[in-house]
Amino acid sequence: MLDLRFVADHLDEVRLALSRRNPETAAALDPVRELASARRNAIVAAEARAARRNAANQEMAKLPKGSAEFAQRRDELKALSVEVKELERVRNEAEARIAELLLAIPNMPDPSVPDGASSADNPVIRTWGEKASMSFAPKAHWDLGPDLGIIDFERASKLSGPRFAVMMGQGARLERALISFMLDLHREHGYLEVLPPFLVKDSALRGTGQLPKFEEDLFKTRKSDPERTFDLYLIPTAEVPVTNLHADEVIDASALPIAYCAYTPCFRSEAGSYGKDTRGLIRQHQFDKVELVRFCAPSDSPAQLELLTSHAEEVLKRLGLHYRVVELCAGDLGFSACKTYDLEVWCPGVAAYREISSCSSFVDFQARRASIRFRPDKTQKPQLLHTLNGSALAVGRTVVAILEQFQQADGSVVIPEPLRPYCGFDVIRPVNP
Repeated sequence: MLDLRFVADHLDEVRLALSRRNPETAAALDPVRELASARRNAIVAAEARAARRNAANQEMAKLPKGSAEFAQRRDELKALSVEVKELERVRNEAEARIAELLLAIPNMPDPSVPDGASSADNPVIRTWGEKASMSFAPKAHWDLGPDLGIIDFERASKLSGPRFAVMMGQGARLERALISFMLDLHREHGYLEVLPPFLVKDSALRGTGQLPKFEEDLFKTRKSDPERTFDLYLIPTAEVPVTNLHADEVIDASALPIAYCAYTPCFRSEAGSYGKDTRGLIRQHQFDKVELVRFCAPSDSPAQLELLTSHAEEVLKRLGLHYRVVELCAGDLGFSACKTYDLEVWCPGVAAYREISSCSSFVDFQARRASIRFRPDKTQKPQLLHTLNGSALAVGRTVVAILEQFQQADGSVVIPEPLRPYCGFDVIRPVNP
C-alpha cells in the first residue's frame, strides 16, 4: 500500500509514476484529488482554530471568573472546540476513504524499471547455458509425460476437472526430489526453512496485496462453528503466510536481514488467463512451489533483490537448465512489486521460454499493509522495513524444463546429476518403447 500522506501531498508525482504502468492505473487516483484537498483544508482550518482556542484560553485566564468577558471567552472556547472536533472528523473520514482507495492502487515502479506496456517490452538482462542441440523433433511435456507413464492428465480431470495433473511413479518421485533438493540448497544459502499453514485469513492476503484486488483468483473455504462463520483462503503462494509471519511486529535491526524458504502447494483459479498456457503443467489450479522471502532495512533492499535472484538462478545452474533473466517493464509489473526479475527457462518442445520464477522487491508496500516494522536502534521510532520474495522454484515448471531439455531420441529423459541421489534413478524411460 502506498503511503497515504505521501500520496495526498505529492499526488501529481504519484500519478506520473503510476502512469508508467498504464493510464488507467493513474486515472484510478482521480477520486483521491478531491479527498486530498478536503483533508488538507481540514488540517489547515483545524490548526487555525486550535491556535485561536489557545489564544482565547490564555486571555480567559487573565479575566475575572465572574465577568461577562470571561463568559464570552468561555463560550468562544466551547465553539472552537466543537469546530476543531468537526474538522478532525472531516480529516479522518477523508484519510479513511483515501486508505480504502489505496488498497486497490498498485505499487509505484522503481525509477530504474524500464518503460514498456507488456512482456514484449521486457529486456533480457543475461542468459545462462545454451539451447540443447537435438537431432530429432523435441516433444512437449504434455506428450512426454504420458509416454513416460509419469503424468496422467485424464485421471486428474476425472477427479477435479481441467488444469490438474496426477504425478505417477517416477514423476511423483521427481517432484518430491526437486522439493527436497531446492530446500537443501536454500539452507546452504542461509534461509530458515518453514512449513506454514496452507489456509490463511483474509488479513494475510490483504497484507501481501492479493486482496481486495484479486479475490476472483483465490479459492475460498467457509468454516462454521456454533458461535461464528468465517472464511479461510487456500494460499496462492507461500509468500502470503511467510511474509505475514511478522505482521504487526517490530523487529530489532540486528536481526535483519531475515531469510525464509518454504515449500507449499499453491492454489489459483487463474482467472483471466484466457486460454494462455492452459495445456500441461504450466498453468495449473494446484501446483507445488518453493518460495524465498526476505526482510531487510530499506537501504539494503536493492542488494537483497540481486542476492535473492542469484539464489533462484543457482537452482537452474546446478540442474544444468538453460535459462534467461528478463527485467519486467513498468507495464508488466505485478500489483505489489516495484521491481522484478523473471527467470525464463527454455522449453524446446514448444520452442519458447517460459517463466519459472519471479523475484521481486516490494519496498515498504507490503510492510505498510501488514504493519511490519523494524527499530533501527533503541533511540529511534520503529520504521517500515522492506520485503522481497521469489520462486526458487516453481516445481511443476522445473519438471517441464527437465523433461523437455533432457529428452533423448529414444523418448527417455536423463535426470540431472544433482537430483539422482534424491530420485534413486538416472533415467526415465517410456512405458512402451
